[in-house]
Amino acid sequence: MKISGGVEWSLHCCVVLSQAEGPVPTARLADLHGVSKSYLAKHLQSLARAGLVHPTEGRDGGYVLTRAPADITVLDVVQAVDGAGPAFRCTEIRQQGLLAAPPEQCKTPCGIAKVMAEAERAWRASLSGVTIADLAATLDLTALRRTLETSF
Repeated sequence: MKISGGVEWSLHCCVVLSQAEGPVPTARLADLHGVSKSYLAKHLQSLARAGLVHPTEGRDGGYVLTRAPADITVLDVVQAVDGAGPAFRCTEIRQQGLLAAPPEQCKTPCGIAKVMAEAERAWRASLSGVTIADLAATLDLTALRRTLETSF
């Protein structure tokens, strides 16, 4: 399963926001990660549409998490950025070409569709079992917290 680069940036931003004591501006998040502000803004908007972050306006504006880091899963972020649709879409190839099976023999999923669906269920279950808080706990947050304290 291919996950877009925007998911990685969005997860990193969520980890940063989980450690911030207030809103973090898009420009600051972009600086922290070495990515363009416009690129990051697109993904932050996706997170906002999904209800994972909230934009704040004004002099101290930026983004904040809408829920506790322990209540936002990696799957939430993946779906916000890349969509909730399935990674594999069966096109019923078995009904085409020289080996074509008649439609009446294709009323249940084939072995390929079944194995792909099971893999996706396992993948989603794994991602839903890891939270932003879990990710933050795996990092050395000392430098991040120090940077956040001195950057505003």
